[in-house]
Amino acid sequence: MSAFNHRYKLKVEALGKSFTLHNRGGVRVQGFENVNFSLRCGELLALHGPSGAGKSSILKTIFRTYLADSGSIRFHRNNNPEVDLASCPESHVLDLRRREIGFVTQFLKILPRVSALDAVAYPLIEIGTDEEQAKEEARKMLTQLGIREELFKLSPLTFSGGEQQRVNIARGIIAPKELILLDEPTASLDQKSSEVVLRLLDQLKQRNIAMIAIFHDQRKIEQIADVAVAIGRNEI
Repeated sequence: MSAFNHRYKLKVEALGKSFTLHNRGGVRVQGFENVNFSLRCGELLALHGPSGAGKSSILKTIFRTYLADSGSIRFHRNNNPEVDLASCPESHVLDLRRREIGFVTQFLKILPRVSALDAVAYPLIEIGTDEEQAKEEARKMLTQLGIREELFKLSPLTFSGGEQQRVNIARGIIAPKELILLDEPTASLDQKSSEVVLRLLDQLKQRNIAMIAIFHDQRKIEQIADVAVAIGRNEI
């Protein structure tokens, strides 16, 4: 039997990442080092710390946008063997992103002519949901997040920053994967919208989804997080 404790969805051990600054003569700086934590199914782990401490870089390293310099990221899959995200082949990572690991960034990235409704419905359609049913679920989630119905057929790229973030969150969680990474999901939101997002994240926890999210507000961490990990370096 594997030494990996199957109570955990993710186990990060001795994770480190440095960066080469080519515009500064190739100097290398440490993004983060010796990061360790474990995450169970149905838990939300909050990363917090000063700006520049490397929190977003940790999420990107787990998602394999960045390649780790050291350490391991052991991901336990529901019906498949565990995998080390720090060292597995790129083709494997791409498949995991499609099926099992999601990333909700701070910025909405869609084609200019795609409507808000279509953008949010697409992840459901991609996994085989009937198009009309997917759009109905998208309507419900957009409404829950305070997006006015008259905006549904418009490109969200024309929306305000807070509205775009709400569309991005809806798109990222409407068809939740086993592990979801969220980079400051409430950063641009007012208090009412933030409360709605936190309730949605709590609902995902009840569905046994594991999440890692970056927060700067201690009150939100206390409200939603099961585990909090402080990232203290401040070098990049």
